[in-house]
Amino acid sequence: MEQLLHYAWKHKLFGLKPLQTTDGIPLEVIDPGLSNPHAGPDFFNAKIKIDQVVWVGNVEIHSQTSDWFKHHHHEDPTYDSVILHVAEKVDTILHRSNGEIIPQMELHCPESLERNYTALLQEDRYPGCFRIISQLPAFTIHSWLSALQIERFEQKAKQIESILEQTNHDWEQAFFITLARNFGFGVNSDAFELWAHHIPLQAVNKHRDSLFQIEAFFFGQAGLLQELPTDEYTTQLIKEYQYLAHKFNLSPSSDCRWRFLRMRPGNFPHIRIAQLACLYHRSQGLLSQLMEAETLKQLQNLFKGGTSEYWYTHFRFGEESPSQHRSISLSSINLLIINTVIPFLYTYGRHRNEEMLYQRASNLLEEMKPENNHIIRLWEECGIKAAHAGDSQALIQLKKNYCDVKKCLFCRFGYEYLKASPIV
Repeated sequence: MEQLLHYAWKHKLFGLKPLQTTDGIPLEVIDPGLSNPHAGPDFFNAKIKIDQVVWVGNVEIHSQTSDWFKHHHHEDPTYDSVILHVAEKVDTILHRSNGEIIPQMELHCPESLERNYTALLQEDRYPGCFRIISQLPAFTIHSWLSALQIERFEQKAKQIESILEQTNHDWEQAFFITLARNFGFGVNSDAFELWAHHIPLQAVNKHRDSLFQIEAFFFGQAGLLQELPTDEYTTQLIKEYQYLAHKFNLSPSSDCRWRFLRMRPGNFPHIRIAQLACLYHRSQGLLSQLMEAETLKQLQNLFKGGTSEYWYTHFRFGEESPSQHRSISLSSINLLIINTVIPFLYTYGRHRNEEMLYQRASNLLEEMKPENNHIIRLWEECGIKAAHAGDSQALIQLKKNYCDVKKCLFCRFGYEYLKASPIV
């Protein structure tokens, strides 16, 4: 269990016996070094004392020494910098490229650590560490949530930067793609993102004064104008799209797989596309307006609106329904702000090195109410109640990036669980 050996070394969980090399020479770990997640030795800049001589360098860890050769470290001069090799089983001698012997130490994980780790991995209930959550100090919880919030910012910033690369650093297009994905609200997110990549935003901007033409662009590129029930609106929409497709050399997306099953009609892709069309019709320079908004209320007002009149009485083309204004709910607006606007504020601030922007992003999260979903409710059952949207984003990050993939060894809650007395 090599990962557990890494953990024991990182946190200096060495048991009570004095440390020594496999040659019997006294050894002291002054600093285990910095964990290296990339290629190269496992820990950088460690500081150890062997027989009263202080060494500074790198440390490599394996389940058994012979893994050194399986991983071809003996052929890589990078590993000449290793000052100590740590293994649960030392079964051979190691040399640097100049013939020097690399000191080795056997490390065995404490039994309580192994038992607790096994219990975490085998626990069916989420999260696996639920038994100790209520016992954690408030400071431990708060500091970990703060770190997770920044981690989530960074993860979303990388996703936005990836889209920027695809769009030749066109911020407006990247924002549209990100916003469209979040208009899918989970079920249709992938389809909306694919669709947004097929929207020629520069062409749309030339017809931004006409909501009907924007709808023609949007519905036509979504592949939703084929084999439609006939009514006056859809007939005119098809003709308008054919004109625009000829003018701008467009073709409908064939990749979008729109989902309708077990979905409330208000979340049908037709309604969401109509709302997005109306939003772009009303807001010239939407990204700039959102970046310049100073209050949460201003941001919410920018997203207020609905659809064209046709969609008051329809959820799909040609199928009438009771009349209702199809405005975006406040809860949906808040989700769009949390998942689109705030990450863009953070990313743009980092891009321009403007601390004010990413500080505003953090302040907005702390001003907003926490999200209400099954993840947040599960954590609340364990004893952690999100105080604001920053906390709920942190708890979502914790579940998806740690709990779901069993990265308990990298979690501060996991650390508290593992160092506790054996869990029974």
